[in-house]
Amino acid sequence: MDMRRVIVGLFPLIGFVGGAGSVAADQLVLNSYGGPYEEIIRSRIIEPFEAETGIRVVYDAVGSSSQDYAKIKATGGKPGFDVVVMTATQALQGCKDGLLEELPSDVIKELAHLSSRLADAAGPCGAVHEVQYMSLLYRTDHIEGVPSSWSLLLDPALSRRVILPTFQNVMAVNLLQVMSVMNGGGLVDNLDPGFAAMTAIARQSIGFEQSSALLESYIKDGSVWAMPFWNGRAQLLVDSGAPVDYVRPSEGTIPLIATLSVPVGAENKEAAYRFINFFLRKSSQEAWVAGYRVGSARTDIDVPDELRDRQITEAELDQLHLPDLSVMAERMPEWSQRWDRDVVPAAR
Repeated sequence: MDMRRVIVGLFPLIGFVGGAGSVAADQLVLNSYGGPYEEIIRSRIIEPFEAETGIRVVYDAVGSSSQDYAKIKATGGKPGFDVVVMTATQALQGCKDGLLEELPSDVIKELAHLSSRLADAAGPCGAVHEVQYMSLLYRTDHIEGVPSSWSLLLDPALSRRVILPTFQNVMAVNLLQVMSVMNGGGLVDNLDPGFAAMTAIARQSIGFEQSSALLESYIKDGSVWAMPFWNGRAQLLVDSGAPVDYVRPSEGTIPLIATLSVPVGAENKEAAYRFINFFLRKSSQEAWVAGYRVGSARTDIDVPDELRDRQITEAELDQLHLPDLSVMAERMPEWSQRWDRDVVPAAR
């Protein structure tokens, strides 16, 4: 994930989050995504937010989600940004570490409209603004038929035609967990089978990339024929006319619960809460789902017909692999070391 600096000038904020009065924000810094995300968030969220509030938003990209949380931790909750886009795993860890604010539901009133199950999964410090899942993305001009298994990534015919995310991208962790379950292991315990499978995939991969924007460039130019990818970004590629498609393999997958959080040392918390509330609105969520092709934690929104069958609903969560995110957060450092020791060298 990329980091975005959203600088908000000195403008009056009228009627803050459903309340009366005004709030003055000197600056608001938002850590956000890169690639197609930037264009879409500008048109679907930022520009409407500017039009309503008079706030001028300036975008700047740096870093990744895991690096963002590392910065929050290293600075004791004063990283220099006010809103951060991360995953539920990091939101839970940040709450536990006392580095993220518990979001006030009496101020961010749109929190009440989120699925309680998804909201509970993210904890009190994370506002769920989108839901995706890890799909198997493939080139339709090189793969015959519709693949049904993650084992496609181990097919000798795809030697040097697979790319993997780095461990700093949670997609790598999710693939590790799925491969573990496929081979008799667990999601957070006994990951030995998963590491063995990932080492085998790495041997025939062309290497690793951290950002989704770089990962998708390989499958777009045809140098890669299959890889894990978030379904929303995969749908954007399908919509673009690229010779690709994506599936939820029969062995299952893991949802990505993306959150908005506020560091405890944020300088502009009221403005941060207002931005989060705006993002969670029904109209904003409908615009975001239609534009970024993702799912929502709101159950009252209208979803475009062409997306309904390709997204996950709350009712389908039981059909997915749902690791204990709190345990995940605790064990990530250990897994990262093992990934660097066992998986990364196999790709060389």
